[in-house]
Amino acid sequence: MNNIFSYLFIIVSFQLFAGERYTPKEYLDKYKNDAIKEMNISGVPASITLAQGMLESGYGNSPLAKKANNHFGIKCHNDWTGQSFKVDDDKKGECFRKYRSVKDSFRDHSKFLKGKKRYAFLFDLKITDYKGWAKGLSKAGYATNKRYAKLLIELIERYDLNKYVTNEEIVKKKHRKLKGKGSHIEAKGSDAKHRKLKGKVSHIEAKGSDAFKFKNSVSKIELSDNWVKYVNVNKGYTFYKISKETGVSIKRLYKYNECDKSVVLHLGDRVYLQPKRKKSKTRTYVFREGDDLYGISQKFGVKLKSIYKRNNLDSSSKPVPGDIIFLRGRKR
Repeated sequence: MNNIFSYLFIIVSFQLFAGERYTPKEYLDKYKNDAIKEMNISGVPASITLAQGMLESGYGNSPLAKKANNHFGIKCHNDWTGQSFKVDDDKKGECFRKYRSVKDSFRDHSKFLKGKKRYAFLFDLKITDYKGWAKGLSKAGYATNKRYAKLLIELIERYDLNKYVTNEEIVKKKHRKLKGKGSHIEAKGSDAKHRKLKGKVSHIEAKGSDAFKFKNSVSKIELSDNWVKYVNVNKGYTFYKISKETGVSIKRLYKYNECDKSVVLHLGDRVYLQPKRKKSKTRTYVFREGDDLYGISQKFGVKLKSIYKRNNLDSSSKPVPGDIIFLRGRKR
């Protein structure tokens, strides 16, 4: 795809955009969360996404990045129906993809790798195996530069990019608090709607996860991404206390959370107030040190049996750090 393309753009960008040039640190601060999000959706390691973006775009300073929001040097190809940007590369006036935003460029990069058969073998590698991914991308012909894999590996090691894979950062969604009492619901992506709330629920705040506050109680019921109600465990919480405040029987709490009375609640645990779903809005999760499948089930509101089935596992299976756990769809 590229040979000296990246280096020419870096040099030119330093000359043309010297007054507004991103440093490597600024690039990572600005785009690391996009890379982590794409990793959880597609399985493409954040370390690889960031290294490719840094190399191909000259840390976001190349003309292609500045004028077309294209951070990965992806050309138009026959299947591209979006806007384009012409640049002299291997040939004069070659067609490169143009995006509305840098976020769209990151999304398309993941889809590009997932959608091409020649990259399919990469997804059999562990997500922490950045050297295998770098060498695989080069072998599959992502770039014509023979040093492409080495350059990616050097960037990953220089800026410790693999930490975004092994110590995955969770970007917490912010909730917008609604003023006053009443029944105002603010839904992401749509106009706010009004409805009357019944029972103990006195307030709803939303955008990412709805939260319900009980009168005379510090308890707060929230909604997972796949719309399952739960309570975050605070100091002194027991199943009995949660049952009394929410009106959900202890028997049902055990059933919904796939546990029994032997389970001890810990600070920050989720206790679901209705049955978990068979799938999550998040497609995949990267298994980390200290994780277990039940914990992942609770984290995403997905039934444990469904996780076993989607990943071809059973109750005796023990994933290792770096394994990809499917929460939607099926593992091949």
